[in-house]
Amino acid sequence: MNPFFIEQMAMYSAYHRDSRNRATHFIGIPAIVFSLFVPLAWVELGQVAGLPLTLAVVVWAASGMFYLWLDRLLGLGMVILSLGLLVAGHTVALMGSTIGWSVFALAFVGGWVFQLVGHVFEGRRPALADNLLQALIGPMFLVAETAFAAGLKPELHQAVEARWQHYSVGAVQARTATAN
Repeated sequence: MNPFFIEQMAMYSAYHRDSRNRATHFIGIPAIVFSLFVPLAWVELGQVAGLPLTLAVVVWAASGMFYLWLDRLLGLGMVILSLGLLVAGHTVALMGSTIGWSVFALAFVGGWVFQLVGHVFEGRRPALADNLLQALIGPMFLVAETAFAAGLKPELHQAVEARWQHYSVGAVQARTATAN
C-alpha cells in the first residue's frame, strides 16, 4: 500500500465523515471534473495518429498516471470513469462555445453548490481549503468509497480508518495550539 495515498485519503476522510456530505460529493465531484474537460477540450495541442490531442486528454492522462501510482486497482477505476467524463466533455465542446460555456458554468457551479451544501452538513470547510492536493484526491476517494462498500481493498480501508482522526478538528486544533 502506498503510504502517501493512505495519508491523503485519511485527511480527506476526516473532512467527510457525514454520510450526507459524502452523498453530495458523488454528484458534485463528477460534475466539476466533467465541466473542466469542456474548455480544456478546446485547447488543441497537435495531432496523434490523425486525432486531435487536446489539453483535456493531457490532463486526463497525467491525472490517470497519478491515480495509478496511488493505487493500481482504484487508479484503473478512476482512469475508466474519468475517460467517460473526458468523452462527455469533448462531446459538449464540439457543440460550440455557447452551449459549451453554458454547460460548463451549470456543471461547475452546480457541482460546487452540491459540495458546499455537503460541507454545511459536515460542519467543516472543504479539505482542499487546507491542502490543494485534496482536489485530486476527491475523485479517487469516491472510487475508493465505492470499492470499500463492495468489500474491496479492506486493508486500505482499515488503514484510512485508523488514521483519519489525526486530521479531525480537535487534533488539528491541538497541533496548532502546541505550535504557537
